[in-house]
Amino acid sequence: MKRDTMLVRMGALLLALFVAAPLYWMLITSFKTPFTVGQTPPQWFPHPFTWMNYRTSFTYFDFQHYLMNSVIVAVASTLVVLVLASSAGYALARFPVRGRIGIMMALLVVSVFPEIAVISPLYLLMRLLGWLNSYQGLIVPYTAFNLPFAIWILRNYFLSIPREMEEVAEIDGAHPLRTFVSIIIPQATPGLFTAAVFTFTATWTEFLMALTINSSTPYRTIPVGIALFGAQYTVPYGDLFAASMVSIAPIAILVLIFRNAVVSGLTQGAVKG
Repeated sequence: MKRDTMLVRMGALLLALFVAAPLYWMLITSFKTPFTVGQTPPQWFPHPFTWMNYRTSFTYFDFQHYLMNSVIVAVASTLVVLVLASSAGYALARFPVRGRIGIMMALLVVSVFPEIAVISPLYLLMRLLGWLNSYQGLIVPYTAFNLPFAIWILRNYFLSIPREMEEVAEIDGAHPLRTFVSIIIPQATPGLFTAAVFTFTATWTEFLMALTINSSTPYRTIPVGIALFGAQYTVPYGDLFAASMVSIAPIAILVLIFRNAVVSGLTQGAVKG
């Protein structure tokens, strides 16, 4: 038993090092000067230490504009997904919806559908609507692609909430909408956090749609903006890594703050299907 526990701990440690090593290298490189970035042998600690790469990213490359665009698109998409997914998930969990199994299977198929297969017709649709180089040109597709997975999570979580709570509210004369908003939603907070974190992460890091639909500089998001750092023959690794560290900070903060809620949302929702 002790030997198995030791092997599990060693495996977890190796996995943590495998994940942390690239992040550590990106972090220290973001504080190096251009001369020391490609120095041989490599520096494991930045010397001299400099904030120049961060200043250059925000001043020369206008990174704050990409950051604001990503915030607008990711937050708006996440809020719309939560509103629609909570309503649809509750309906599929509680009401006698005709063709429930077919709907759930269709949602599962859509959730794993590769976006590259629809990027061409999606571009033509956005051009027809006049939504190229706009916020809604990304918010609507992001909502459509992330909604099925969120519905699955929330539907399963609603199934784990006892029906007795709704029956008591019904006896007290509460309207179904009032019951849903005042009783069910507070009970489903971990599931909502789980859907929100996954949706925000997916929209924050998405590249292909952002590159195709929003090619104009004023509407570029972080992944596209970082990809365009540098010139034809030079790559400013220090500036690029500095911008990358800023871009992963919101996701890291979300995971650290809501990690217990995310785990609870995934495990609780898996009790029933």
